[in-house]
Amino acid sequence: MTEYQGAYRAHTNIALIKYWGKADADLFIPTTSSLSLTLNALYTDTRVTFSSDYEADSFALNGEEKSAEEVAKISKFLDLFRTEADVDFKARVESINHVPTAAGLASSSSAFSALAAASRQALQLNHISDQELSTYARRGSGSATRSIFGGFVEWQKGTKSENSMAVKIDDATWDIGMVIMTINTKEKRVSSRKGMAHTLKTSPFYPEWVRQNKIDLARIKDAIEAQDFILLGEIAEANAMRMHATTMAADPSFTYFEPATIKAIQAVQDLRASGIPAYYTIDAGPNVKVLCRASQMNQVEAFLANQFEDMQFIKTTPGPGIQQLDRWE
Repeated sequence: MTEYQGAYRAHTNIALIKYWGKADADLFIPTTSSLSLTLNALYTDTRVTFSSDYEADSFALNGEEKSAEEVAKISKFLDLFRTEADVDFKARVESINHVPTAAGLASSSSAFSALAAASRQALQLNHISDQELSTYARRGSGSATRSIFGGFVEWQKGTKSENSMAVKIDDATWDIGMVIMTINTKEKRVSSRKGMAHTLKTSPFYPEWVRQNKIDLARIKDAIEAQDFILLGEIAEANAMRMHATTMAADPSFTYFEPATIKAIQAVQDLRASGIPAYYTIDAGPNVKVLCRASQMNQVEAFLANQFEDMQFIKTTPGPGIQQLDRWE
C-alpha cells in the first residue's frame, strides 16, 4: 500500500469589498476584485489521505458521510492536485467545520482553502507557493482564494486562471474586531452561486455594481494603509448594501435579508449614533457582521444583546493564514 496524507487548518473570511459574480463560471474568475478580513474564531480542519488501496473518493464532514453529489464536487477539486502530482490515487477527505455550513458565514472559504493546503502537503507539491495555491483554492470556492492568507486580503480578479489570485494587504493588527450576529444559521434558500448568476444575468444595477466596486476597492485599500477605521467601516457598509441592491433589482427579485436582518442594521446604526463606531456588512445570507474596534467588542455585544434575546454572538479578531496540523483529533 502507498499512502500520502496531509492536514491543515484554514480560517474563514468575510468580504468587506464583495465578490458577487463570475466572469468565467468554470474557472471561478470573478467580474471584480474583492477584499476580505480573515477571522480567527471560524475555521475548518481538514485531513486528506491518498491511498493506492482506495477504490473511490469519500468525504466526511463533522463525522457524517456526504452524498455522492458532494463527493463528486470534492473529486473534481482533488483532480487538480492529482493531475499536478501525476498520481491517480483515490482519496479520503475528513473535515471538521467550526462554521455553520451554507448560512452566509463563508464556510466554503475555509473548507476549500484547508483542503487545498492539505492536498499540496499530502502530494508533496512543494513547488506550489501560497499565492499559487490560492488559484487552486479558487477552483473550489471563490472566497477560498482569500483564506490562504490572514488579515486583510485582496483577491485580484486577474485575466486568466493563473493570475486570479490572493494577495495579502495588511496583518490587521490595529484594533480590528468583528461581532457576528447569527440571525439564521440554517441553509439559505438561494445559494451564493445561483444568486450571483441570476443577479449578473437579470439585474439592471449590475453594470454599475462592477464600476463602483473598483472605486470602493481602491478607497478601502487607502483606508487600510492609513489605518483609518472610520473610513474602512463606511466603505465596507456601503459596498455591502450595493451588493444587496443588485439582488433586489434582479428579475425576479430576491433578497437574503430577513426581518431580523433589518432590525440588526437599525441596531448598528443606533449603536453608532451612541458614539461607538461600528459598521455592518452582510454576505449572501441573513447574518449581520459588525465591524468594530477589538477593544470595544464587549460593548458592541452588550448593546446588541439588549435588543436581541437568545441570539448567539460570535466575537472575533483577525485570523491567520493556513496552518499545518501536526496532530489530528
